[in-house]
Amino acid sequence: MFGKSDVIPGRRLTLGITLTYVSLFLFIPLAAFMLYASGMGFEKFFAAVTDWRNVHAYGVSFFCALTAGIINALFGLIIAWVLVRYDFRGKKIMDALIDLPFALPTAVAGIALTTLYAQNGLLGKIFYGIGIETAFSPIGITIALIFVGIPFVARSVQPVLKELDPQLEEAANLFGASNWTIFSKIVFPELVEPLLTGFALAFARGIGEYGSVVFIAGNMPYETEIAPLMIMTKLEQFDYQSAAAIAIVMMCLSLAILLGIHGWQARQLKRIGGVVGA
Repeated sequence: MFGKSDVIPGRRLTLGITLTYVSLFLFIPLAAFMLYASGMGFEKFFAAVTDWRNVHAYGVSFFCALTAGIINALFGLIIAWVLVRYDFRGKKIMDALIDLPFALPTAVAGIALTTLYAQNGLLGKIFYGIGIETAFSPIGITIALIFVGIPFVARSVQPVLKELDPQLEEAANLFGASNWTIFSKIVFPELVEPLLTGFALAFARGIGEYGSVVFIAGNMPYETEIAPLMIMTKLEQFDYQSAAAIAIVMMCLSLAILLGIHGWQARQLKRIGGVVGA
């Protein structure tokens, strides 16, 4: 497969290292994981994954993760735009704070968010005063997922926005293009790929998030239970096969959605490329 035309030194060696590393830490554990769950038999597996309590938890996890991902895509783009295009006092501090969810333990984040958005919390008083229940509701779960997911979008868009050639915008401005036309026709097409990448990363993180969600969710059956909590519940009951079954369903659904996002992303980039080329 690789012959004299290879120009990268050590290509076979690095490819071998890559395949070995990915196999040891991804493919083999996943295969063993699925093999372990297969030992429970189809009927027990089907009963475990279709239990209504688990099905409801799937829905809560995916709906809240999707909602948080969409919100993060919008505001992550705005945050990246502000950090790249504007200079203001405290910009470096704000830029550093974007990465705080990466460094902060998720349990600490969950406790802090619960304290803040509870009915007697600093922000909770405001929301509950206008009839919006933040803590111990799907809204609270979404808030926690927004917190942990915002860096993915901002950091995906920010470097691409920095590399955009300002001369293109200046030329469009000289020809009389409005600010909205410049953004929608010149700037935004370049940001579609990193924006979708950030959304996919935030969405994937949200599906499997546990530590920052479990406190603010309230964990009420058939209302605010998330799929990772159901996995932990099964583990605490020493029902490891059922926990594996739920995790496999989450993994398959997540993979299908992520493949769909990447497929849609590829089609959009192809369409935008065709429009720009025309």
